[in-house]
Amino acid sequence: MAEAPGFFAEGELVGVLTTQPLDRLLDYRAPEGGCHPGAFVEVPLGPRKVLGVVWGPGKGDFDASKIRSVIRVLDVAPMREELQAFLERAGDYTLTSMPAMLRLATRAPGLGDPPSMRKVYRLGDAEPERMTDARRRVLEVLRDYGGLSFTLKELAEQAGVTSSVIKGLVKHGAVREEDTPRDVPFPTLQPDIAGVDLTGEQADAVEALREGVQSRAYGTTLLRGVTGSGKTEVYLEAVAETLRQRRQALVLLPEIALTTEFLTRIEARFGARPAEWHSGATMTERRRIWKMVGQGGTQVVVGARSALFLPFRDLGLIVVDEEHDTSYKQEDGVLYNARDMAVLRASLCGAQVVLASATPSLESWANAEAGKYRRLDLTARFGEAVMPEMRAIDMRAETLPSQRWVSPTLQKAVEARLAAGEQALLFLNRRGYAPVTICRACGHQVGCDHCDARMVEHRFLKRLMCHQCGETKPLPQVCPSCGAEDRMAAVGPGVERMSEEAAALFPDARIATLSSDLFGSARALKEQIAEIAEGGADIIIGTQLVAKGHNFPNLTLVGVIDADLGLQGSDLRAAERTFQLMRQVAGRAGRTEKRGTALLQTFQPEHPVIRAILSGDEEGFWAAEANERRQAGVPPYGRMAGIVLSSTDMQEAFDIGNLLARNDAPLRAAGAQVFGPAPAPIARVRGRHRVRLLVKAPKGVALQGPVAQWVGQVRGSNQFRLSVDIDPQSFY
Repeated sequence: MAEAPGFFAEGELVGVLTTQPLDRLLDYRAPEGGCHPGAFVEVPLGPRKVLGVVWGPGKGDFDASKIRSVIRVLDVAPMREELQAFLERAGDYTLTSMPAMLRLATRAPGLGDPPSMRKVYRLGDAEPERMTDARRRVLEVLRDYGGLSFTLKELAEQAGVTSSVIKGLVKHGAVREEDTPRDVPFPTLQPDIAGVDLTGEQADAVEALREGVQSRAYGTTLLRGVTGSGKTEVYLEAVAETLRQRRQALVLLPEIALTTEFLTRIEARFGARPAEWHSGATMTERRRIWKMVGQGGTQVVVGARSALFLPFRDLGLIVVDEEHDTSYKQEDGVLYNARDMAVLRASLCGAQVVLASATPSLESWANAEAGKYRRLDLTARFGEAVMPEMRAIDMRAETLPSQRWVSPTLQKAVEARLAAGEQALLFLNRRGYAPVTICRACGHQVGCDHCDARMVEHRFLKRLMCHQCGETKPLPQVCPSCGAEDRMAAVGPGVERMSEEAAALFPDARIATLSSDLFGSARALKEQIAEIAEGGADIIIGTQLVAKGHNFPNLTLVGVIDADLGLQGSDLRAAERTFQLMRQVAGRAGRTEKRGTALLQTFQPEHPVIRAILSGDEEGFWAAEANERRQAGVPPYGRMAGIVLSSTDMQEAFDIGNLLARNDAPLRAAGAQVFGPAPAPIARVRGRHRVRLLVKAPKGVALQGPVAQWVGQVRGSNQFRLSVDIDPQSFY
């Protein structure tokens, strides 16, 4: 019988890409029964067994007698050519080795393990000898759901009983206990189970997105809508059309905390919950999602940036919600931007991309201006809601007591909202209690032992914490420098200190503090957000976590404590990020029929960025920002690559940096310039000294080849590390 094209018969040489840090494919012989290109396999490597993918035919440039056989083909769907091409192209763009790219695409444990089993519970044939209210509720749940099976926890929660009630019914035969595989398909989503009434703008946008999905061809759309305009409903209609086309959809969200409310909306719209992929998912659930995505056993995945590397069988739509958000950039390991990689993946598999934001990144705005992306605008809030009124509080005219940060003007505004039974948000983008702990006797500032960074006081935890490496130490009672007792003082505010101040100013208010480091798990954070949305707090105090897509219906006032904070420093995106963050956080106010107000405390109300935020002239701001970047030749009107050299030996890092700066011929030949070396803004992290170089080139230059040739000149000690960040987003 003839084998399928591309099939490798038993004994044929195949080239296998493994997840091990090797610089080439390894030759193996196809196993008994043969294998297809893209097959996930287990292969011997020295004394170990490792995971790999059959990437193509083997080279045959080794002694044939020493070539070993593939141990076995894993019982999972082979990697499609589209995903192989995506990993290769993404690796070439980011200058990342292929084994590292494959590790991104196989981030699920136990892919080679046999299917694990779990116990589920169904309706039995018998009746219990004695009926109680609790037993009756269990049986009613099982009957109401038409014989569906439940896990013990699910059934207990649905019926409002303890697990012992269910196990008692099992003994009587009224409930049946069965073993079933864990890796089962997800419930089917129905595209037409529910819909919503759309405004004219929304209906036009939906029609445009539907046409794109129906074309089954690549295209990218920038969906720009003011906060509260219903962007989510618009792109969920694109998801519905993708389901009608029997293709898969991926929705990327910037924060785990956003998923609960979003999953509830999907369940209401499509009748079932989708797969949920992020760091909070259990290992068992990750393996199930990974397998089902490849087999077509899940139609929609909602997840963090790493979901982009799942082995979709037929991906038809990628939505990047809050596409401007900096958390889409991976800043360690493989350095990639999920927004840009989404566009690349869609172009290779004939999918549509929707980039949704109230405040787009300048890169996306420029691509829409240049005609590379289609642009759809939603200019009004949905229903009765209107955009919040925005005003500045000139802090130069306010009189504040020492160690206080809420101005009298803002205090009065909060009191008025509390009296009306409404919620207020005090926003400060700084975690912890205070950013600096200083000795009043000698001026010593407590720093991290492993980093060139000041330690941040976290009074709720009673610890000092380094936000670079995570190191903590107890709050000092004695100055570590001069030995003075009881002279240590917290300087500056963080959200914990704001909570303390709010409790003093508004003693009768219920106060909730939202900061990522105050919650032990993603679940606890989600529960707190849900509680606030239902009215469980009067005053919310939060970091940028609260600016991202949350909907608090009774929130009508946003007070920004330090609107100038993001304007400090030399980051080329400082103005853009401040503009985005302020507009986003202001957009939390007045999302229902009650009019909202946003008050920005600032010492420079005449600053162009502050004026643009208050006026709402977004197009004017983007045009002015684009003009400045264009004149400077920086992204998106120029190319950049950041190089970080690090070593436990500072001299080694600087010596190699100077060597690279002197030998920049590959860069100059491509029309690029190199700046540096210079100490990184945070020059030591986790005991490693860090030196930066910056490469800048005109927009049309392909930097990857020249940069790879340039950094390929250097060899350091075992302690030396070099990382290349194409299109850097941060410069710390």
